Amino acid sequence: MKTISVTEVARNFSSVLNQLEKDQEDVVLVRNNQKIARLIAEPPAQNALQVLGDLYRTIDDETAEALSKAVKLSRKGKNKTLGGLKNPWVS
Repeated sequence: MKTISVTEVARNFSSVLNQLEKDQEDVVLVRNNQKIARLIAEPPAQNALQVLGDLYRTIDDETAEALSKAVKLSRKGKNKTLGGLKNPWVS
């Protein structure tokens, strides 16, 4: 995490934002030796397949298989809902 004075950010705002985007590292703004704000980089954009891939790695095998089956059925037009799937984050 970088720490930058408010004055420096004000003078170089565009370059600070460019660096924030490039490094994907939070920037803490300091004024009078006090932390007053934090700039947080927006995560890189993901398409639906990438998001689903991330989700797939966090669920148990039974739920993953049910999700995979539901997606296949919806692609074939046989099932228009994923409502039968259980929430993997609920005990």
